[in-house]
Amino acid sequence: MPQQPPVRSTSSPPPRPDASMSLLTNVMDHALDDGYAEATARREAEGGAGLPRTLRAKLALAGGLVLAALVVTVGAAQARVTAPVVAKERQELIDRVDSETRAADKLQDDVDGLRTEVGDRQRKALEKHGGDQGELVALLSGATEVHGPGVKLVVDDAKETAQGDGSRPRESTTFADTGRVRDRDMQRVVNGLWQAGAEAIAINGQRLTSFSAIRAAGDAILVDNRPLVPPYTVLAVGDGKQLGTAFQDGADGQYLHLLEQNYGIRASIAAQSDVRLPAAPSLTVRTAQPLATGAAPGAADTGKGTS
Repeated sequence: MPQQPPVRSTSSPPPRPDASMSLLTNVMDHALDDGYAEATARREAEGGAGLPRTLRAKLALAGGLVLAALVVTVGAAQARVTAPVVAKERQELIDRVDSETRAADKLQDDVDGLRTEVGDRQRKALEKHGGDQGELVALLSGATEVHGPGVKLVVDDAKETAQGDGSRPRESTTFADTGRVRDRDMQRVVNGLWQAGAEAIAINGQRLTSFSAIRAAGDAILVDNRPLVPPYTVLAVGDGKQLGTAFQDGADGQYLHLLEQNYGIRASIAAQSDVRLPAAPSLTVRTAQPLATGAAPGAADTGKGTS
């Protein structure tokens, strides 16, 4: 009996090229989760999917769309109408501010003019009723310009500021920036020059009188309420060489020297053959009494007079 040929098993199908990416393939083949698909099918079966089917629902949807479009249109039209009004009001405010600024500037000019006129009349009164001492009184009160030999002292902030520890000569640590010139520093400098024999002093062109005040406003130094900026140039009339030596040898000159050494504040002093100081911008006469008729020139004052 002939033998049957052996039965060959069919070859297995070739592997898919994307077999190694089964997870990505599954995600792409089933993009919609089974739960979402089931819910969508249920809504379709119940007739609740898609656009409204009844006439009332369609009319309600159309009315909502028309209302939304109307609201957007009205808002845009209102914004377009009010924009010129807002721009006009803004321009009116700008014009008003400019007008008031010009008016304030004019008033300030009038005040400066009146202050100058009052100062001139006070100076003339001092010269007229001061007798032979009128010129001296005007000089000491700062009512007139002066020039003569003196010194020029320039004080400036340090190039690089440093933190202080509260030791002398600065008694307080309230100022973190110890490399800056402070109002109390300028007070000591000016007092030192007066004590050294200065006859008249000005800081950055600001003439000092017996009523002058050196104060601070933030980081700015004010002299008679006028802000100054560094470097501070101090001009003093007096015997230049002797005045400079007396100042540097005094306590206030040593104070300034310590500021240079410890805090880097820069200072230089030099004798000048001729320095010019302006008159004080405003001279306030608090009490004044003319000399008695027939009083001898140069007679001793009784305590009443100009201050």
